[in-house]
Parts: sequence; C-alpha cells; structure tokens
Amino acid sequence: MNLTRRLSSRSFFVFNLVLIGIIFGFSLAFLSFSCSTPRSGNIARAQERTSAAIPQDALDIAEGLQRAFNAVAEKVLPSVVEVKTVSVQRRQSPGFNGIPWDFFFGPRGDRNDRNDRGGQEREFRSQGMGSGFIVSQNKDTYYVLTNNHVVEGTTEIIVATRDGKEYPAEVVGKAARRDLAVISFKTSDPFPLAELGDSDKVKVGDWAIAIGNPLGEQFAFSVTKGIVSAVGRTGGPGGNINDFIQTDASINQGNSGGPLVNIRGEVVGINTWIASNAGGGSVGLGFAIPINNATRVIDEIIKSGNVSDGWLGVQLIDASRDMLQDLQLAGKRGAFVPQVFQGSPADKAGIRPGDFITHVDKREVRGGTHLTQIVADFKPGEKVAFTVIRDGTVKEIEVRIEVRSDEVASENRKLWPGLMVLTLTDELRSTFSLDKDAQGLAVIQVIPETAGAVVGIQRGDRILAINDTPVKDIAAFYKVLREKADKELWFTYIRGGNTLDTHKVKR
Repeated sequence: MNLTRRLSSRSFFVFNLVLIGIIFGFSLAFLSFSCSTPRSGNIARAQERTSAAIPQDALDIAEGLQRAFNAVAEKVLPSVVEVKTVSVQRRQSPGFNGIPWDFFFGPRGDRNDRNDRGGQEREFRSQGMGSGFIVSQNKDTYYVLTNNHVVEGTTEIIVATRDGKEYPAEVVGKAARRDLAVISFKTSDPFPLAELGDSDKVKVGDWAIAIGNPLGEQFAFSVTKGIVSAVGRTGGPGGNINDFIQTDASINQGNSGGPLVNIRGEVVGINTWIASNAGGGSVGLGFAIPINNATRVIDEIIKSGNVSDGWLGVQLIDASRDMLQDLQLAGKRGAFVPQVFQGSPADKAGIRPGDFITHVDKREVRGGTHLTQIVADFKPGEKVAFTVIRDGTVKEIEVRIEVRSDEVASENRKLWPGLMVLTLTDELRSTFSLDKDAQGLAVIQVIPETAGAVVGIQRGDRILAINDTPVKDIAAFYKVLREKADKELWFTYIRGGNTLDTHKVKR
C-alpha cells in the first residue's frame, strides 16, 4: 500500500510533468504561429509593394542627369574659393575717469579736463565672407573674380580653397558700377581655371547650378541647382549698371561672387544678390551678373588695375506703356532720352531729347540699364552707330564714345533742358491737387542749376508752350524743343491758376 501510494504519487508527478510539457509545447506553437503568421504576411505584402520595377528607360534618364550634376560639381568646385575678409575701423570708445565713480556720477573736473580724459580711439574688426572663382593665372599668381561688395572697404583678404588651404590675397582692381572685383593670391600649388561660357545664349528654363559658400564656413563649397527663371532683370542694390539672370537655385548670404554655371559646367553668371522677405533667407529669387558683363572687366583689371567705361552723355529712362503711347512708340523696345548733357558725345553727334534709342551697332536695346551697360563696354574713341526713332522716323547716328569719369557724369547742371514732363493723368491731377479738366504738361522733375531751373520752372507747374509754340502732348514738347529751342529757351506755364512766361535762357 505504501508502495502503491508511492508509485501513484510518482505516477501522478510524472503525469503532471508530461501535462505541463504538453501545455507548454502547445503554448509555444500558438505563440510561434501568432507571431510568425503576421510577419510573413507583412513580408509578403512588402514584397508585393516593391514588385513593380522602375522602368529602365526612366532610370537611364535620371541617372544620366545625376551623372551630369556629379560631373559639373567635380569640374567647377576646384576653381571655387572662399573669400574671407576683415574690415578694420577706428572709433571713439567711451572713457571713464575712475570707475565706478565716473560711471555712476559722471567725470570730475572742468569741460576741458573732461575732454582731455575722454574716450580713447579703439580698433574694431569685423569679419565677412563671400565667394569667388579662379579666372586667370600668370605663373604663380592666380586671379579670382568676385563681387565688389564682398571686398569693398576690407583691410585683409584670405582666399581658402576646397582642399583646406588658405592664402593671403589682395585686390587687383574694381569695377564698382558693375559690382565686380578681381583679387589675386600666390601659390605654387596647381589650380584649374573656371571655364567661362556665353551668357547671351542663356535661355529661360535652362539648368542653373549655383556654387559657393552660403552662410559661412559651415556650409562652404555648397552646390545647389534650379533653372533660369528670367533674363534681363534690372534693379538690385547699389545702383549698378548690370542686367541680371534670375534663378531659383538656392542662393544665400556668402554666395556672393560665386559662379552660376550651366549643365556643361561653364560659368554663365556671378551670383550677386537675392530678393527676400524680412527674414533675409532665400525664397527662390536669386540674381547673377551675366558673365559677358565681366569678360572685358577681367582683362582690363588684370592688365592695368582699373576699367575705363565708355560715356554717351544722356539721361535714360524706361518709358511706361502710357508714355510710349503718348510718344507714338507703342510696342517699341528701347531706351528713351529725356535729357542730353550739353557738350557730351551724344550732343556733339546730334542725339536730342525725345529720341528713342532702339539699337546700338545693330544690337537690340532692352532698356535704359541695358543701354548703359552696352555703352560702358565700348572703349573710348570707338565710333558707334545708334539707331533712334525721332518723330516717327528711324535715324542712324554715329557717335564717338568718350571715357566716363564720375566728375563729368555727375555734372547734372549741364543736362538739357533740365526738366521732365508727363501728360496729365487723373493720378497726377490728384498728386498736384488739380481740377479734373486741368490742362498742360505736368512738370515732374527739375534738375538744380540747369536751364529749366534757371528760368524758374518748378515741379507741379504745367507747361503750355515752348518759345511761344503750343505743346499739347509729350511728342509735341520734344519736337518743339528740338526745332525751336536750339539757341534760346523759354516756357509758357500755369502755376496756381496764373498763366506766366519765364525769362529766356541761352543754350
């Protein structure tokens, strides 16, 4: 009995172990089934999702374009540099005679004593960052093209290359009106020159690749891509004479002076400025100086250290659509000449106020800024053919270009006739508080010390006649000015409800 109990207990114990094993086995099987089945299902679904292959012809195109971008970067980056600058200014710093007494209670002693013990002149250093690219070499001297505003007013310049080396650099020369500068550095290390393209061939929709150093060293030698959004843009900071290539390739502070290249790795522009919101970051509106605007600048600066600009001697404006309509020039493209510098190349050759310049040596003129840039590129002494429209007739006038100097070009008292007029519109009537039936040509600008100012004309006056000949519109104004005022000039005008005549001035 005891044996039977022991066996029964042992059998019971063994039975329990077997039962536990069976339960444990089923549990493992269940867990294995419940865990593995969804996983295999996920794998199957993942395989189903990736089973659609990318078309090989599409891959070939995408990878071919990718290789093109790779090649452009490899070709251009070695010729791109960082331009690190330091500007040093000396300013008075506040001085305190006996801190903390003077700080809290002011300096002691009389006025002269306080001045003698005032603040000391201190040196303040500020750092800047820009970009550039190597355009020429003479033995161990490399020449880098960049923007003038990158190096303007700097005391020290360091050029850093992609391999991490740095070289002291100096300014060779500047073309401030074009916002261009050439700097140089010396080394026996070999560097490739950037290949310059032809910006006249750039078209809207072309690939545009910007290379440079946005926001400083942390992002140096960055490559961004986009397209050419527009060409022939005007404006920009600093009153420069360039037209610009617009691109949506990302450009930020520090990119200034870096190259904008095409899909062949040819430089077609110099990244210069961005239009942005208050935050100052890139919003896809970047602008580059066309490289063709710089080719003569590069050669002249390297050769002589400066650039001689050609000078025509006219004031230029881009006439509005309404003004072109009034001048009977609707649909025409070019630059309008409202005033001419007396004694200038244009004046000597016979270009007159009211002329509309459409071509220069058969090259179409897109506007006033474009014409200024074209003229600046001519060498002093060159004879150039200007095509103008005058009173509906096309004329060709040959002008001998002269050298431009800041002194001559800013001598505005020589502008003839010294004032600008517009046909009265509702907007101008509102501006000058005139009745809706007010007549005459509104004077919108009078240049000090010119003939218009000397005879007493003021902004807001309304011109009725020149030399007693009525002028009802702008076209008549300039026609009479050319034909009746070659030697002497006076105006009949309205001011404050009174009709008056000016005194006369000789040309």
